[in-house]
Amino acid sequence: MNDRTSTIEQPEYRRYIALGDSFTEGLNDEVGLDGRYQGWADRVAATLNRHNPGLLYANLAIRGRLMGQVLQEQVPAAVAQNPDLVTLAAGVNDALRREYDLATVSEQLRQSVSALTDSGATVVVFAFGDPSRRSDLMGRVAGRLKEYNAATKEIAADHGARVVDFWGAAVFDDDALWSSDRLHLSPLGHELAARAALEAMGYNDDSWRSPASSTPPHHPLLRAGGHAAWAASHLTPWLLRRARGVSSGDGIEAKRPLLAPVD
Repeated sequence: MNDRTSTIEQPEYRRYIALGDSFTEGLNDEVGLDGRYQGWADRVAATLNRHNPGLLYANLAIRGRLMGQVLQEQVPAAVAQNPDLVTLAAGVNDALRREYDLATVSEQLRQSVSALTDSGATVVVFAFGDPSRRSDLMGRVAGRLKEYNAATKEIAADHGARVVDFWGAAVFDDDALWSSDRLHLSPLGHELAARAALEAMGYNDDSWRSPASSTPPHHPLLRAGGHAAWAASHLTPWLLRRARGVSSGDGIEAKRPLLAPVD
């Protein structure tokens, strides 16, 4: 982990809570000793604990959660634990749905950020990356995410929150940063996301934006075969869940519901 500091003075966070969906839960990162995915937020907590030993950390994120569910379920649970640092990343699952409404999701985000900042916590939110850079299919929601990112930055400015901005970051074009489902980050991707979040918190610089290397393009036949395998393994099950009204997070509980020392 790169610990070179930015111009933001390093604060002494003691109580960190992560909120959101599969991105923050850590899907497709390395699996820890407890059998759960690690993820960028766990990596951030480990670094914060090195700077401020004794850090307490909770992760309430659950895969598949919509922004409204985060507002109703996770935000009150976080406020009740009196954190001094909260990361909030949600809204992509909303943007993937046919019935997506920007005004509704943005208002849910605004209410979430307002409640968290009013509690006295430093809040870090995310402006998500441009999916059209990697996928024609996912590129269909690029316009939605661009508008949502603009709303996110406006909300952050209004409430004094910090923003991790992935939009236009060419480093994420590297296939090595993504898992086979093309939606969730690989372990390398989670490491990079952790560095980006730490920059917003004042514990890192912006060197995460510079690509270390580029992945050579695949032969067209190999790429076509990869598309077919991806559709069978990931796209079709996702479409079937949507048709049945089932979420990937149904029956799953938060991996760290209460503040506790970092292992």
